[in-house]
Amino acid sequence: MVGMNAPLIAPGELTDPRVLRLLEDHLADMHATSPPESVHALDVTGLQDPAVTFWVVGDGEQLFGCVALKQLDPEHGELKSMRTDAAARGRGLGRLLLGHVLAEARARGYRRLSLETGTEDFFAPARALYLSAGFTETVPFADYTLDPNSVYLTIELG
Repeated sequence: MVGMNAPLIAPGELTDPRVLRLLEDHLADMHATSPPESVHALDVTGLQDPAVTFWVVGDGEQLFGCVALKQLDPEHGELKSMRTDAAARGRGLGRLLLGHVLAEARARGYRRLSLETGTEDFFAPARALYLSAGFTETVPFADYTLDPNSVYLTIELG
């Protein structure tokens, strides 16, 4: 885990320069690894949607990552914008953020949580994390369509 203090997850402020840098880095990586039509990451405007809740993980003044949960309907949520800063990878923060979103989805009464991620090698660690948490491959959901650069995963929360 990170440093001496346990990292804390808190609501993220979309005007915070540290958050904006995380999101800019996230979008830059998505565009560097996937064709434009296959980039489904939310920008700040997308994260401001009332259906989206956004959190950051940090330790004091330092932010290490972020994650969002989008309500698709009263029983189905979508994991969005999960990002761990490159300098903080390998410390269990992705698993921490994922656990937070899974707990929140269950607390909201969602029966299912789904996500879209890339098929490129860059996304292999993310896919491994999701599969180890119990996600399984599924068909495109919500407004997604079949895309050779995307894989769709879901978990039943029952």
